[in-house]
Amino acid sequence: MEQLAPHEKMFVDPAFAEDANHGSIGCHECHGGNPAEPDYLAAHNGVVRDPTFPDPGPVCGDCHPDIVEKSRASLHATLHPFTRMIDARSGSDSPEQHVIVDKTRQAHCGACHSSCGQCHVSRPTYVGGGLLNMHFFERNPPWREVCTACHGSRIEKEYLGENKGVPPDVHWRKRFFRCIKCHSGEEMHADASGAANRYQAPDAPKCIQCHASIYDDAAPSAEQHRMHKDKLSCQVCHAVSYKNCYDCHFALSRTGEKFFINKKSELDFKIGLNPLRSDARPERFAVLRHVPVDRNSFRYYADNALPHFDALPTWKYATPHNIQRRTPQNAACNGCHGNENLFLLESDVAPEDRIANKNVTVPLEMIPKRIEPGVSGRGAEQAKPSGGSQ
Repeated sequence: MEQLAPHEKMFVDPAFAEDANHGSIGCHECHGGNPAEPDYLAAHNGVVRDPTFPDPGPVCGDCHPDIVEKSRASLHATLHPFTRMIDARSGSDSPEQHVIVDKTRQAHCGACHSSCGQCHVSRPTYVGGGLLNMHFFERNPPWREVCTACHGSRIEKEYLGENKGVPPDVHWRKRFFRCIKCHSGEEMHADASGAANRYQAPDAPKCIQCHASIYDDAAPSAEQHRMHKDKLSCQVCHAVSYKNCYDCHFALSRTGEKFFINKKSELDFKIGLNPLRSDARPERFAVLRHVPVDRNSFRYYADNALPHFDALPTWKYATPHNIQRRTPQNAACNGCHGNENLFLLESDVAPEDRIANKNVTVPLEMIPKRIEPGVSGRGAEQAKPSGGSQ
């Protein structure tokens, strides 16, 4: 736990003392220290900035036992998927080297964890901290101070339309939905210890939860939705260009500060074979995003640090936050059918990464065939190849 330096001071609005839920709790009951000690430095000895990390139980558990018990294994607290993905690529060929890689992961990737306090009282430490509202506890934290403070470079820019030439997400443009509209507290606090990725986390949102009527006869485009059900993820038709990142490298500065360099990023849109295909996500095609990793991401710390790099694809299942009702690919059938530029082909992948991505790149024969004039409805369905499943 990070301790406060002697010169640091905490300013708390006197009105906080009147707060019905937390105002009667003494500072030392959460943060430590000795209020009976008259000497300033001695009184603050052992004071902890964030007493809710790594274990919120002692300070939050008495009043919020169920939430605390689950949230100990939540994605924000543990970052389990990072661990699993890096472990899969680093392997255990050399235990000594694996230890080095794991320490690097904890120092860099693990730094962006969050906690009870870093959502409901302050901004996350990873982005500089700072109280949200003096010291009041925010039940629904301000999303641009908490959520997109960490998830800003991709999600915020997509959602608010801050990528050049790309409009805001329709849920923001039309409804001003905040993150919590889809990403509930139940999801944020859920025990995700069994999840290999964030899409397997309990209570993860799905479009159909709000759009269950899209298959009804009276719904606009009902026939198209029924025709493509279980074949395409919603984003295949309703997302537009989003950011892909490449070649992220981790290192230390000359003064020992941790940093990373993302050598390349670009806006693009690629449909690939669904790498998470299951009963829960049966779609054959899904939108994929290139993640910022390469074989040399950890070279500063160890040579050949990821000897099993090909164990996972670098193009991963994605749900871009730039949803539109009308997109270039759904404006007409042939916006997608026969349009090779939309699909992740082997030729789109760097030669050294083709083995890693062999299960997500789309063979030419699986691309839905172009629909000729006069063919529609059931005929259009028959015009598509049967393809294969993974």
